[in-house]
Amino acid sequence: MNAWDTWKRGFDAWEDATATLVARWMQSPLVLSASGAALSAALRAKAQRDAEVARWWAAVGLPTRRDQERLLHAVNQLHSRIGDLEERLADAEARAAAPARQPAPQANEPPTAGA
Repeated sequence: MNAWDTWKRGFDAWEDATATLVARWMQSPLVLSASGAALSAALRAKAQRDAEVARWWAAVGLPTRRDQERLLHAVNQLHSRIGDLEERLADAEARAAAPARQPAPQANEPPTAGA
């Protein structure tokens, strides 16, 4: 066995032991409560910053992100309605362009002069 194999086996043993220890430590209530509190504080700070930015945009007279999303939703609804109307118009044009069909003669009716 060469030095590389010995070093590799030692590293693998160290990595396995360390991974087990770190996994147990990361699941401990001490770490979870602290990281949960930090995440909650970060989310509150982001929400406060987002509200402040929205107030600033509104004060300047520019649309906020919510305004832009509402407008985009309205544009998408209009786009969908226009597409539906275009389909209905195409169907109506196709029906109007189709030759008018005459009903087939009944079995007991005499044929018409043109037939």
